[in-house]
Amino acid sequence: MQLLTNDIQKAMGSSSFIRKMFEKGLELKKQFGTDAVFDFSLGNPDVPPPAKANEVIKEIADAAVKPLGLGYCPNAGIPSVREAMAAYLSKQQETTLAAKDVIMSVGAAGAMVSFFRAVVEPGDEIITPAPYFVEYGSYCGHFGGVLKTVPSIPPTFRPDVAGLAAAITPKTRAIIINSPNNPTGCIYSLEDLKAVAALVDKVNAEREGVEGARPLFLLSDEPYRAFAFDGAVVPAILPLTKWACVLGSFSKTLSLAGERVGYFLANPAMPDQATLMAAVTLTTRTLGSVNAPVIGQRLAAALLDQTVDLEIYDRRRKLMAKVLAEAGIEFEMPRGAFYFFAKSPVADDGIFVDALLKENILVVPGKGFGFAGYVRLSCSVDEKIIANSAEGFKRAMKAFK
Repeated sequence: MQLLTNDIQKAMGSSSFIRKMFEKGLELKKQFGTDAVFDFSLGNPDVPPPAKANEVIKEIADAAVKPLGLGYCPNAGIPSVREAMAAYLSKQQETTLAAKDVIMSVGAAGAMVSFFRAVVEPGDEIITPAPYFVEYGSYCGHFGGVLKTVPSIPPTFRPDVAGLAAAITPKTRAIIINSPNNPTGCIYSLEDLKAVAALVDKVNAEREGVEGARPLFLLSDEPYRAFAFDGAVVPAILPLTKWACVLGSFSKTLSLAGERVGYFLANPAMPDQATLMAAVTLTTRTLGSVNAPVIGQRLAAALLDQTVDLEIYDRRRKLMAKVLAEAGIEFEMPRGAFYFFAKSPVADDGIFVDALLKENILVVPGKGFGFAGYVRLSCSVDEKIIANSAEGFKRAMKAFK
């Protein structure tokens, strides 16, 4: 007797490596002590929110005790928050946006799931470059969508535009891009983004007038947008194609991961954009979210001119690079996000993961992100942990030399 649906069983299997690493970390810390375990497996932002958050939270608390202070809000978000977000995102996306163009969501994940509920029919295909965030497949799979991946081009992991083009079929409904990227830290160049956008425009031009054809969307997943280092710039996607949608969150930018507040926007130049926005507003409600958390919305809106201390993450990034290089581990220096996607010294990255585990070092195998032969390390850990892991990395690498 089968208890679960096939897609949920598959999703549980594909994400189990993260869960296992988390559980293993707890076990090792209990056995050896927190300071003796070097857990680089989770991307849980640990840098405190901006100092202003303390003041804003107190103001929100005072307002919360008033009638309806924590009551329902419109499904698309608090009107004043949507207005503030539109002004903020207009600058970021180099496009004039109004409140009606922005929907507040339960994190970036909630935005993506609501979007897929609105546009995906069973059998539709969603394409994304690999390596990719593992839960994309689940997000579209809930509604019968099928995730297709196209390997990126190592060592920089820029997207393979020709490969994306070859993967498109009449069933393709969206291309997901994630820049700055989890897990590689790659920031897509304006040249590459223009090429992807041109591909989307070409496909939609071919579909126009074809009976039963539906548009191809370009979905830009941007929760790490603020994390750009060494002078890198994250290009705006909206000016590149009218078929672009953007989603993001404040989980990393403001260290509000547990508060679950994000956003979705669609290019106002998109044909019938108002219908799409109405549909995503409806699915936000009917999927059970109803509305994004009101405390999180108000907190994010009050901190739009703030970020966490990105210098802390940059110091960690540089220290991690030093530790890995001295151990003889190959990697491309990430210019964005807070991850390293380092090359395994053996083809089977699981063997390398096990070797590091013997040194109480926890990393995530690249095959879990759809790209074997690499491992992901998160820099969302204290600098002391990174520094103290150095000898363990060296010892683990000796077995492969």
